[in-house]
Amino acid sequence: MATSGRPAYRDVNVLRWLTAYTASVTGDVVYFLALSWAATRAGDPSQVGLVVAAGALPRAVLMLAGGVVADRFGPRRVAVVSDAVRCVVILAAAAAVMAASPSVWLLVAVALVFGVVDAVFMPAVGALPPRITEAAQLARVQGMRALSIRLSNAIGPLLAGAVLVLGGAAGAFTAAGALFALSLVTLLGVRIASSTEVSQRVPAWRELGDGLRYVRRHRMLAPLVTVIGLGEMCFSGPVATGLVLLADERGWGASGMGWIASAFSVGAATSALLLTVSTRIPRAGAAMCGALLVTAVGAVALGHAPSLPVAVVFGALIGLSSGFTTTVTGALVQTETDPRYLGRVTALTTLCTLGLAPVLFPAVGITVALWGADVFFVGCGAICLLAAALGLSAPVIRRAELRPSGSGSPVGG
Repeated sequence: MATSGRPAYRDVNVLRWLTAYTASVTGDVVYFLALSWAATRAGDPSQVGLVVAAGALPRAVLMLAGGVVADRFGPRRVAVVSDAVRCVVILAAAAAVMAASPSVWLLVAVALVFGVVDAVFMPAVGALPPRITEAAQLARVQGMRALSIRLSNAIGPLLAGAVLVLGGAAGAFTAAGALFALSLVTLLGVRIASSTEVSQRVPAWRELGDGLRYVRRHRMLAPLVTVIGLGEMCFSGPVATGLVLLADERGWGASGMGWIASAFSVGAATSALLLTVSTRIPRAGAAMCGALLVTAVGAVALGHAPSLPVAVVFGALIGLSSGFTTTVTGALVQTETDPRYLGRVTALTTLCTLGLAPVLFPAVGITVALWGADVFFVGCGAICLLAAALGLSAPVIRRAELRPSGSGSPVGG
């Protein structure tokens, strides 16, 4: 693929990918809310948990296998096919719900199939940026991706609420299916670099092992993936539960929790916007470690905030610093990874940031119940501090640099 040298936010090909990604993430939000809503109408709270788990567990368990599929068949092809399957499954669910009241087992089946397909789609679509733009633009693309996620998480619940009121669960499933269809159509227009993928004849489990060994032996990726896993452990889901429990414990109520969560989102969006338009990130590795230190301090301070306004300030600070870390680590991973392994490495980092969150949710409740919300946030701070120390102790991360805009060459193959 020829590169134009223009910034990523002016590259039509990147914007097609971003549109597809945004439609997909928004569709995910609408789908999960529709699924939860339908489950509450079909069963008791324990059965609602069963439905949600049916979707979350296969996604976590099969995420690494999804990376193998993306590397074997090519991320664009896998993303297109899995997007099409998701669209068909959700539209079929809409038709089934429209025809009759949904049963718990129908919803479990839908969640199970969707979780399996999602485990394939996410590594594939996440591995595309190095194949559609220059290495020097990857930090900007990661910033655009972060903005996309924030936008989707803001619009998705509003859209889901509207269609649930107007058309019930069937209407919400239909809306999610339409968003997946938009994602599919847009992905079909994305052009990628000439492919270096070759047909593999070795078993899939051997490819998976090869990918894990590649990360383990890579001088940059081995410590970087560990830093990502530690840095995201508390901030890809569990922190939201912690905010709810903190607001309840301090008597700030639902509105207080909303203010803190909104401040976090605004901080993260601000960070993503700044990195999208920035031409250079000086000493990217050291700056990322510094942001982790700020996140650690902010988390501890949030847990000990004496009032809601102070908590809102620290929520914004955490969003700003953790958003910077996520964007820079994503760009470093995609810059350093051999294109043959992008799917598997993307699957591994996605598993660290999203797939393991359901496993950590019970620990949040137990920690707050036994020792209080402030101890939970101290724990989050300690984990971020450990991630920063690991990054600073690894010279290859501490000295890592991202290519300034305009100096890169095409990446991918």
